[in-house]
Amino acid sequence: MSPSQPSAPQPDPIAGTPADGADPADAAPAALTARAPHVPADRLVAEMVPPPRFQDARFDTYIPDPKQPSQAEAVQVLSDFADSLAAGADTGGKRRWFARSPKKPAVPKGPRGVYLDGGYGVGKTHLLASLWHASPAPAEQKAFGTFVELTNLVGALGFQQTVRTLGEHKLLCIDEFELDDPGDTVLVSTLLGKLVEAGVALAATSNTLPGKLGEGRFAAADFLREIQGLSAHFRPLRIDGEDYRHRGLPEAPAPFDDETVTRTAYRTPGASLDDFPSLLDHLSKVHPSRYGAMCDGIEAVCLTDVQAVPDQSTALRLVVLADRLYDREVPVLASGKPFDELFSEEMLRGGYRKKYFRAISRLTALARDAKSLVNGGVR
Repeated sequence: MSPSQPSAPQPDPIAGTPADGADPADAAPAALTARAPHVPADRLVAEMVPPPRFQDARFDTYIPDPKQPSQAEAVQVLSDFADSLAAGADTGGKRRWFARSPKKPAVPKGPRGVYLDGGYGVGKTHLLASLWHASPAPAEQKAFGTFVELTNLVGALGFQQTVRTLGEHKLLCIDEFELDDPGDTVLVSTLLGKLVEAGVALAATSNTLPGKLGEGRFAAADFLREIQGLSAHFRPLRIDGEDYRHRGLPEAPAPFDDETVTRTAYRTPGASLDDFPSLLDHLSKVHPSRYGAMCDGIEAVCLTDVQAVPDQSTALRLVVLADRLYDREVPVLASGKPFDELFSEEMLRGGYRKKYFRAISRLTALARDAKSLVNGGVR
């Protein structure tokens, strides 16, 4: 922000003084920068379920694109996979995940997991959540989380306790498997090896870059190479298609001005209001495993003075926050730069580019959701 440009009016958290242009009767919005929650380890485990956005995801609510036969194939394969879990009963102390079902053919021996490979917005998370819901195991015996949440769980519980805790589960679904950090990849690969030995069925997703969609199983090959010892346990399943979040929709909405964002924050129940640079600084002081709890009770996020992120560490923290907001279906209203200008060209060509493209896609969707708030509409 240039010295000549005044900062956006901020709420007084003590007096609740409205910002310029806000109705004095409106309550002061919350501030994410004032939140630094403590999250007990048992909450991290209990919250390993499909996020609110996918609570109602089912195989029959996934609408395959008729032009993309791989989508219908994915539904069938995962449905059969869920049936194989239902057929797997404990016999002799071992789980027979792929026992023959009287209604379904036996799943081929070998893979006891499925890896969904595809571009952004083709419905991989919807399908992964559908598998979780279709699995006959009770909720406490199946887990759903992102790769980042899984590494956070290991950090909170320790490796051995994580193995003991998740080893009692029947299914582990890992969304957005990351290949960016060799250390984390080896850690999770080792963890998955232990869980496979314990009889836990696995399912995972990851993204292929838009520019790589024509190169076949680019992401799948990387994934299987990185988890060499586990490759035999996964069946790579390619899902083609365009990003449903942008299918038939207009371009991302242009940012609003500071006054509009501030005024909307004051009159929207449950909204937060933060200066973007200050929020980025605050994220550096809160562990990413707490970003979800930081958003508890927030119905809309309002940000002023959005700028390009200054460095990669900051960018990666913002990606995690974007994921948690998207999971919770929290609309994001912003002033400043549009979300497709958050990351530099160098970042979008670098090793973390998959994360940045995902964040842009998700924040753009949340920005569209926020448009109705400006005129006092209900989303």
